[in-house]
Amino acid sequence: MRLTTKGRYAVTAMLDLALHYDQGPITLSDISHRQEISLSYLEQLFSKLRKNELVISARGPGGGYRLSRPASELAVAEIIAAVDETVDATRCKRQGNCQHEERCLTHDLWCDLSDQIFTFLANISLASLVEKQAVQEIASRQEKLELKESSAA
Repeated sequence: MRLTTKGRYAVTAMLDLALHYDQGPITLSDISHRQEISLSYLEQLFSKLRKNELVISARGPGGGYRLSRPASELAVAEIIAAVDETVDATRCKRQGNCQHEERCLTHDLWCDLSDQIFTFLANISLASLVEKQAVQEIASRQEKLELKESSAA
């Protein structure tokens, strides 16, 4: 089982929005630069996030994206689901056809693990991630690098 790049990048981008909420709408270009995620990939992800009403967009000069509701109300599991990701530890995608079109011995174990992971992610809000000291330190490092690069340009 693994969470793909799509889910990881979606959570990272949403956390970036949460960290910079006080700066108004954030451009995908800014997120792309800070998080080293392809701009075209972010455009695909944000299309899904917008359709699922997790972000709102503003067009024109000064435009960009904002969270659609407070970071405390946005769960990591919701973000992952919005980009069509699932956290599934089974080989059969919960179909029950893991061994010769029948359930394998450990099918229920892997389903239970998947449920535990989903519950864990459903109970983590973007706000709780923003509050973590390690996240704050990384965001600070990224901002310093951004300032350094913009003053050198």
